[in-house]
Amino acid sequence: MAKPQPKAKDDGPRHVAIIMDGNGRWATQRGRPRLFGHQAGARRVREIVEACPDLGVDYLTVFAFSTENWKRTQSEVAGLMNLFRRYITREAKALKVNDVCVRFIGDRVRLDKKLVSMMDELEALTAHCQTVNLTIAINYGGRDEVARATKRLARDVAAGKLDPEAVDEETLPKYLDTCVLPDPDLVIRTSGEARISNFLLWQSAYAEYEFIDTLWPDFTAAEFRDVVGGFGTRDRRFGAVMA
Repeated sequence: MAKPQPKAKDDGPRHVAIIMDGNGRWATQRGRPRLFGHQAGARRVREIVEACPDLGVDYLTVFAFSTENWKRTQSEVAGLMNLFRRYITREAKALKVNDVCVRFIGDRVRLDKKLVSMMDELEALTAHCQTVNLTIAINYGGRDEVARATKRLARDVAAGKLDPEAVDEETLPKYLDTCVLPDPDLVIRTSGEARISNFLLWQSAYAEYEFIDTLWPDFTAAEFRDVVGGFGTRDRRFGAVMA
C-alpha cells in the first residue's frame, strides 16, 4: 500500500506525533507514586485523540513505552504493562464508536502474550475506522525499528525478491513499522526536555518539532490546539529555497 501524501505546506499538520513525557515528575510533585502519573497520562490520551478531527489531524502517534524503558524498576514496568491492558479494555468501545483506527508499532516479541493478543484484537476491531488514525508505540525504538526493517529487507534480497541495486531511500520505509502511515509533520515533546529519545528517527527527518514545558498529564486539548495552530506559521522548505 502506498503511503498517504503530505499536505501542502500552508495546511495544518496531518500527522502529529507526541513524546508523552513527564508523568513521573507530575506524580512526584503531588507526593504520589510514579504509576499514578502514568494513569493520569493515559486518561489525557483520550482528550487529545478527541480533539484531532476538529483540528484536521488525521494521524496521531503517541510514544507509550520505549525499548529503553525496560531499564526502569520491575514494579514500574509491571504497572505500565497492566495499565496498557486496562487502557485497551476500557477504551476499546469508545475508540470504535468515535471511528478511531488503532495501530501498534514496536517489537512485540518481548511483550506479554496476553497483551499482544489484546493489541491484535483492538487493531482488528477498529481496522475499518477512518476519522482518526491512532498509532501507539509500545516497546518501540527508532534504531530498533530500522534494524528490524533492515533484516526484513536483507531477507528479501537473499531470497531474490529484491534487487540490491534497486534499494534507495524509498525502499526502507516500506519495511518500517509505519509503512502505511505518512511521515509526521509535527513532533511534540512535553515536560521541557529537548531531545527526541529515539522516536521515529527515519520518519521525522523533515518534521517540525515543538518542545513544551507542560508535563504530559497537564497537556490539555486547548494547549494542543495552540501548538497545532502555530504549525501553520512555519515555512517548511524541505531543503529547497522558495522564491
